[in-house]
Amino acid sequence: MRLFLVRHGETVDNVAGLYAGVRDSPLTTHGVLQARRLASHFASRSSSIGPVTHIFSSDLLRAVSTAQAIVDAQVIKATEKGDTDHPKLQLVQVVELRERDFRSAEGKRFGSPHPDAETHVEMRARATDFVQAHLGPLLDSISSGDNCKTNTSVVVVAHGLILNSLLRSILARYAPEEMTRLANAKPSSGSVAGRSEFLAAWSNTGYLELKVDAIPSSEETEKSTVRLTVVRVNALDHLHGLKRTRGGIGSAKFDSKQKTMDSFFKPAAKKRRVD
Repeated sequence: MRLFLVRHGETVDNVAGLYAGVRDSPLTTHGVLQARRLASHFASRSSSIGPVTHIFSSDLLRAVSTAQAIVDAQVIKATEKGDTDHPKLQLVQVVELRERDFRSAEGKRFGSPHPDAETHVEMRARATDFVQAHLGPLLDSISSGDNCKTNTSVVVVAHGLILNSLLRSILARYAPEEMTRLANAKPSSGSVAGRSEFLAAWSNTGYLELKVDAIPSSEETEKSTVRLTVVRVNALDHLHGLKRTRGGIGSAKFDSKQKTMDSFFKPAAKKRRVD
């Protein structure tokens, strides 16, 4: 099984350089294109990572919109393959996956003082609650053999800061050696230099990929367990060649009626001939 920790697409507040913890900042036009690219990327990898069987997201609009793009692409892929045995993918929105609450600094410029912001301890508690309630049962089903379809994927779409807390919670429970490896990693590998509280960096729609393997019981271990290995950090292959729509459109709030750069390269619909 594969586990993907994904950051949402670009937002209006990202472009403006504002703290948008629990503010419901919408995706920009460019952010929507990023999400669609990511969704197509996951669907195209189905032969190696399997279908997405579970997807969770923060309940904030930017995460929900990004996650929904993934759901839509998975449904299309399943329909094309005629996969009637695979249950319909349902997006589960979880409050615990919200971004750090900057409280009095919400909506203010990056770098503004935020002494009353949510602490890392509070964020870690939220992340741990999510692992225990949602991810834990899925990972434990792999180790117990209840989930026989191991060529599947689980996706979590959230925000950069809470994803770091979530990653710490996951690795502390299932792979502490991986946490040590990431903490000692060079900046070029996706770690955040000089910031001990951060294990990895997430660009917009960047994802961290973990490989989940079942480890059978042995003389050393009384029961079977799972092994998690981080195989990619801040993966952005899906964004290669993506250009921002000009004229300020790309950085503005997404408008479904507005044409984007990608739409200009799509073949025009053929007009029906009238005899």
